Amino acid sequence: MSSPQQPDASIVIVSFNTRDLLRECLQTVYREQGLTYEVLVVDNASRDGSLQMVEQEFPQAIAIQTGANLGFAAANNVAFRRARGKYIVLLNSDAFLTEGTLARAVERMQAAPQTGLAGGRLVGRDGGWQASARLFPSILNDFLSLTGLAARFPRSRFFGRADRTWADPIEETETDWVPGAFAIIPRQVLETVGYFDEDFFLYYEEVDLCRRIRQAGYKVCYWPELVIIHIGGESSRQVSRLSLSSSGSQLTLWRMRSALLYYRKHHPRLAWAAMAMETSWHRLRRIKNQRHPQPEATAKAEESKAIEHLFGNAWKETRGGRLSPARPW
Repeated sequence: MSSPQQPDASIVIVSFNTRDLLRECLQTVYREQGLTYEVLVVDNASRDGSLQMVEQEFPQAIAIQTGANLGFAAANNVAFRRARGKYIVLLNSDAFLTEGTLARAVERMQAAPQTGLAGGRLVGRDGGWQASARLFPSILNDFLSLTGLAARFPRSRFFGRADRTWADPIEETETDWVPGAFAIIPRQVLETVGYFDEDFFLYYEEVDLCRRIRQAGYKVCYWPELVIIHIGGESSRQVSRLSLSSSGSQLTLWRMRSALLYYRKHHPRLAWAAMAMETSWHRLRRIKNQRHPQPEATAKAEESKAIEHLFGNAWKETRGGRLSPARPW
């Protein structure tokens, strides 16, 4: 849908080799009614024909080719500069709007001028829960997740604090941050606090943006009536925790780099502590599992050894979180 005036919303989708999921995503977007909107698809130099598919099957969309993999933050910023909508909607290419979600999101935002960013309820295809309203990273929250205590005691307000696993998912709340799989942001707020920090290639960019929005005096909200089907959570459950493939190692390294950049930016004295906590835990885990000959224990020991090495690399490559490596990572 389009309008000669300012659209109600600009939906920004970043794609990287997700052609079939992107098609399904766009199909759910274009069935939305009751408001005017434009769709901007930023393709991070996909090799699977994603951009061609958009141009052929969804000619009403604004297709943008970056020419290189800019990462999530920088690719979104390319679209932000071209978007005309009163509200900016972030949508992952593996996230699908349930009917009426877009109109409800805009209506809620219009009625909540103090809200600077809001997210919805993320669920898998099977309706399974995904963390949708979260607390900012901290050494404690990272420790509870790393050690498995958060997963072991999800109903505990203390152990389940980071992902709010103890809370009723159908109750709305003000929160620290919401995942970038779906979010709605008033254009005025985005222009005030600034776009994504492009130092973050992947991971932590939405955490950083939500922190800046809250620091500017706005609320970050979770609105559960906005339901989004998100494939990411289902895909990650298929990956074994006991193996680090080359792609898994790459993603782990990116996560570590971004974590160090985040801590150095917002908690400069804790960047070293974040690294020391995770590497120390994995060192102990490695030593413990090296004492047992079983294949599972050996796999755990090798995984922890690899993570210790990766974090050392991340620390050197970012100079302790002071420098973002050149893109693409």
